[in-house]
Amino acid sequence: MSDQVRIQFRKATHNDLAVLKQWDEDPSVIDSDPMGEWNWEAELAKDPDWREFLMAEAEGVPIGFLQIIDPGLEETHYWGDIGPGFRAIDIWIGSPAWRNRGMGTAMMREALKRCFAPADVHTVLVDPLQSNTGACRFYERLGFEFVEDRMFDEDACRVYQLSRATWESRVDK
Repeated sequence: MSDQVRIQFRKATHNDLAVLKQWDEDPSVIDSDPMGEWNWEAELAKDPDWREFLMAEAEGVPIGFLQIIDPGLEETHYWGDIGPGFRAIDIWIGSPAWRNRGMGTAMMREALKRCFAPADVHTVLVDPLQSNTGACRFYERLGFEFVEDRMFDEDACRVYQLSRATWESRVDK
């Protein structure tokens, strides 16, 4: 299905507030980020240089959300002291009707192109919950390599990374 449907990203805006809040109530989204409190009203009003909030659309319909950050510049230092050249991604398919149809893979391929567009970016990070085995398998299929188990606040996560060299060597990028 994803070969037939083109994913497009656009900047998330205050106009997306209702759909983002609706997606936050979905059990699958909660399972992937149970402690996640995005405070959408405040976050959508910000536009820091180190972050992109993007809505993914298919056929003109919002289907998912993507956040790309520069973890070295991110204000909360969620990833700790990390040098330059990294990006980190949060992604989900918000609309259940679009799940299990290849949309996540299509979104990640486009997100990785966006992450690796600057020549100085060498690594992309993700941190699915340890309990989210489906997400872990998803990232592994995309070429991400397991780095470590780590606690982020009260969330037990698995850290994965994808190097530029690995990404460039993949024929399915």
